[in-house]
Amino acid sequence: MSDATRAAPGATLPGWPFSYVDRVRFGDLDAMRHLNNVAFLQFFESARIAYITTVIPSHRPTNPDDDWGLIFAECHINYRAPAFFDEEIRTHVRPAQLRRSSLRIEFLMTSEGDGRLLAEGWGALVGYDYGAGTAAPLPQVLREIMLEQGEVMLEQGAREA
Repeated sequence: MSDATRAAPGATLPGWPFSYVDRVRFGDLDAMRHLNNVAFLQFFESARIAYITTVIPSHRPTNPDDDWGLIFAECHINYRAPAFFDEEIRTHVRPAQLRRSSLRIEFLMTSEGDGRLLAEGWGALVGYDYGAGTAAPLPQVLREIMLEQGEVMLEQGAREA
C-alpha cells in the first residue's frame, strides 16, 4: 500500500483525496514516551469520520439518518515509525474496495514535521440498519462518491449501478 516513505509536510499525497491533521497529546503516549499503538487507531478514526462527513455532510456517526449508519468492523495497521508528544501528524485517507454493503478505507499516517511514514493500514466499514439490527446496502450516493474518489476495486456482487 505504501506510495512513498516520506510525504511533503502540509500536502495531501497524489491518489489520496483527503487528509486530516491532528496533534499527539500527552494522554496518547505510552511508557516509552511515544504514540501508543492503541492511539494510532484513534487517529485513524478521527480521519475516517472527518472524511466520511466531508463526502456526505449529512452523515453523523452519533445520530444515524433513517437508522442507517456505518460500523467499523475490521482494522489492520502496519507501524512504521514512532510519533512523539506534540508532533503534528497527517492521516491520508482513500477508498480502496467497495462491496454491496461494505467498503474498505486505506490510511497513511505521516509526520507534518519531516514527512516520515508513521503507519499505514486499512479499515472495513459496514453499512448497518440500526432499526433492523442487520447489515444494509451502502447508499448509492456514497457508492458514487467512493468510485469517483480513487482507485476503488469493486468486489464480486458489488454492482457499480
